[in-house]
Amino acid sequence: MRLSRYFLPILRETPKEAEIVSHRLMLRAGMIRQQSAGIYSWLPLGYRVLTRIGQIVREEQNRAGALELLMPTIQSADLWRESGRYDDYGKEMLRIEDRHEREMLFGPTNEEMITEIFRSYVRSYRDLPLNLYHIQWKFRDEVRPRFGVMRGREFLMKDAYSFDVDQEAARHAYNKMFVAYLRTFARMGLKAIPMRADSGPIGGDMSHEFIILASTGESQVFCDRRLLDMPIPGADTDFDADLSGIVRDWTTRYAATEEKHDPAAFEALPEADRMAARGIEVGHIFYFGTKYSEPMGAKVAGPDGAEKPVHMGSYGVGVSRLVAGIIEASHDEAGIVWPDAVAPFDVGLVNLKVGDAATDGACLDLYRRLGAKGKDVLYDDTDGRAGAKFAAMDLIGLPWQLIVGPKGLAEGKVELKRRATGERETLSPEAAVARLTA
Repeated sequence: MRLSRYFLPILRETPKEAEIVSHRLMLRAGMIRQQSAGIYSWLPLGYRVLTRIGQIVREEQNRAGALELLMPTIQSADLWRESGRYDDYGKEMLRIEDRHEREMLFGPTNEEMITEIFRSYVRSYRDLPLNLYHIQWKFRDEVRPRFGVMRGREFLMKDAYSFDVDQEAARHAYNKMFVAYLRTFARMGLKAIPMRADSGPIGGDMSHEFIILASTGESQVFCDRRLLDMPIPGADTDFDADLSGIVRDWTTRYAATEEKHDPAAFEALPEADRMAARGIEVGHIFYFGTKYSEPMGAKVAGPDGAEKPVHMGSYGVGVSRLVAGIIEASHDEAGIVWPDAVAPFDVGLVNLKVGDAATDGACLDLYRRLGAKGKDVLYDDTDGRAGAKFAAMDLIGLPWQLIVGPKGLAEGKVELKRRATGERETLSPEAAVARLTA
């Protein structure tokens, strides 16, 4: 993509309303635009990151055997009355009426709707296990939306729902999602620690939040420092196998949010292993048994022909929140430092002398060759000062910067900069392409 044809409204000044790093940088880098309190438009650069994060989530859900569908944002209040949550959920639920005065709501989550879909089609234990998920916009009317997309009112979320014949099978479904989440966040360059957590209005007797550590995190967390060095399950993980050992390895070490913190258990750890830090929740998984299936009549016939309610679990990932979370965990004084897997572009190609035939020709050749190798390149072909170009590239945080100028070309060289480390090297255009496509 040529920058001269791209919509990238970079701001020089930090907006006054931005309280935390991710909000400041997302506004300055032209990723989002606030439309009202807690509601944002995603501009092209931000939307590319959002899409890449969503794709990683989707791939790992599919790998774990979940099936994607898409449910609407607007739901009937009648479904929520069936489960008993309509009056209990609170003011965070946006309640509305259509022109026929039917009570509706903008969905904050989808347990009721997915249960209604399940009960309409599934009758036998032979059709289980089943895990259905979607990636959809949600709305929760936060009393005080703040921190940009970190705590907005409208947000993009992956929510999955498992259905199983009994508790033992449901626990296996829970373990599959537990392992899938470890892999999902690791692929984004994050070390997310699963922590015992409160279930809140979702309900259930087993719950883990996946927390990434960041000094600007919204909550206090406590964990065993050795969790930072735990191995992540590989791409060859067999999700049909017994995964309880992996889950046990992670959950036997101390890790808890502030709500579930046990000071005595924490203090029992060796002092060198105790870590109190700030954290950002990016995922939350629940097992809640028959909390929804029983009141809503989601039953299957067992081997003996007797009907019984299915056991369910719910598994959320804050896709839009992850954009901010990654920035909080990966930035420096100059701007964002995107991990390779979620960066909006792989390479920023900087032309230091637009209009010079040799420089323009070399940049165009590099642009085409990298594109042919499958690399997404943002080519700065604008007529600006070198310093401004470098500052913009550092701000938007692409993993690599390929810098081309007439002085270097006279010696047959270009400059390659790794954004994460700041390391620079001078090499031939051919070697630069080879390095970037290795």
